[in-house]
Amino acid sequence: MTTIRVLIADDQMMVRQGFTVLLNAEPDIEVVGQAVDGLDAVAQVGQLAPDVVLMDVRMPRLGGIEATRRLTGPDGSTVKVLVLTTFDLDEYVYEALRAGASGFLLKDASADELAHAVRVVAAGDALLAPNVTKRLIAEFSRVTSSPRTPLKERVGALTERETEVLSLVAQGLTNGEIAERLVLAEQTVKSHVGRILHKLGLRDRTQATVFAYETGLVRPAGY
Repeated sequence: MTTIRVLIADDQMMVRQGFTVLLNAEPDIEVVGQAVDGLDAVAQVGQLAPDVVLMDVRMPRLGGIEATRRLTGPDGSTVKVLVLTTFDLDEYVYEALRAGASGFLLKDASADELAHAVRVVAAGDALLAPNVTKRLIAEFSRVTSSPRTPLKERVGALTERETEVLSLVAQGLTNGEIAERLVLAEQTVKSHVGRILHKLGLRDRTQATVFAYETGLVRPAGY
């Protein structure tokens, strides 16, 4: 069994310790470190090479969004970042995803939800908590009233089928759901997603979702 290595970055000791206890109880997850702020998180990622960082947004010295940007930039590591948020921090979620986060999770998530989130992100999939996704989509619409031309031109690198798959990914469908919708084998969909990410220079499905909204390929209903 492959063990998923996790670093927890939060300035609240009780949060760090609570998540550590919950995750270490899982047979396939190990918390390898705790960081007290963004600078500490960046330094510890370099030392410990975790697979996933649970990243709080508001921290002293260096916040979670900038820390995420540093960790997932072109010269960054391959670590996946899962942003921890609360309802009153929704305005930060969009920027966190643009910075390179693979998803976000509410701080009041259950032990099962937390472990599931870590596994999903470690596997390279997106994680958008369903109960706040509507707010996220509304934010996409607010900040992307006019698609950027350079991004629109990049869509041209995709085939018609790949564009169709990207649109469905951005709407939150899984590979299995996309396969059913398009009457394709799930492995074929997985291959399409892989080519989409490669052609567009994107890290994962979350970045693909951001890209689809920013280019205007997908527009939320009602906007």
